[in-house]
Amino acid sequence: MRIARGLTRVTQPTALTIGNFDGVHRGHQMLLRLVGERAEEAGLLPAVLTFEPHPRERLAPASAPPRLTPLRDKARLIASEGIAHLHILPFRRTTAYLSAAAFIEMVLVRTLSVRHLVIGDDFRFGSHRSGSLETLLSAGEVFGFTVEALPAICEGEKRISSSAVRAALLAGQMRHAAQLLGRWFAISGRVRRGAQLGRTLGVPTLNLKLPPRLIAPRGVFVGWVEGIADQPQRAVINIGTRPTLGSDTTPTLEAHLLDWQGEGYGTAVTVYLADRLRNEQRFPSLLALTEQIHADIAQARRWHDAHPHAFQEFVHG
Repeated sequence: MRIARGLTRVTQPTALTIGNFDGVHRGHQMLLRLVGERAEEAGLLPAVLTFEPHPRERLAPASAPPRLTPLRDKARLIASEGIAHLHILPFRRTTAYLSAAAFIEMVLVRTLSVRHLVIGDDFRFGSHRSGSLETLLSAGEVFGFTVEALPAICEGEKRISSSAVRAALLAGQMRHAAQLLGRWFAISGRVRRGAQLGRTLGVPTLNLKLPPRLIAPRGVFVGWVEGIADQPQRAVINIGTRPTLGSDTTPTLEAHLLDWQGEGYGTAVTVYLADRLRNEQRFPSLLALTEQIHADIAQARRWHDAHPHAFQEFVHG
């Protein structure tokens, strides 16, 4: 997949969709696959336009939602759906003030050479969100592109959305989040050196720095670590601030592998969260914490033994 930034012109006519695509959940996936189908039917380039940063991070940072996927992971997931071109438009205040008409002519027509546009049924754009499906249909008659709106994709009676995924993750409903995403929720990063406390307690861990603004569901989880060995490794994972050990408010991720030993510093890994075992809590002593860690490990082993094929249930692509 080719990635371009700014107003870099695409010369090949495109079948295009637009959005933030945070999480690239099942609703997004349906949209992306439809773009691919329409592109193949008409001999067009399947393309996506997204924004960086998320508009709310620029316009109202205090209320901006945490991200489900860093940009790198979002690009990888979009590519896995067969999209050939990802166009990243830097979102600045000047972008927010573009009228719907200017956005259509400058970005969609002149820059992205759109011939067929696929959007969600709730898509709004332009200054004050003034642009709508009707705006695009009218513009398509002028500039020579067609427009198709995809109805909402639902899980049960509720719309699949990035907000719904966030709510499930923060509530510890990892399986429900996986059903919305179409894959287990995962956090990627490189193994870094930690404080070595786990090794001192006889429970060595792989430590990851959480990407900025990424959603970080707190607690102790059962899951897997991929990338450290030939096969995904069963793990118990802690995400939080380790309240028993200090006052640092920056959350970290620590994963103890049940069947693998080593350091792995610098290795790029992906940590999948399958179920929350318990909430984050403060213990009265280091001994009490150590006892609970061993209890968590025993519970994680029982979970994995009871769900030997769970990893394959929700693995994207």
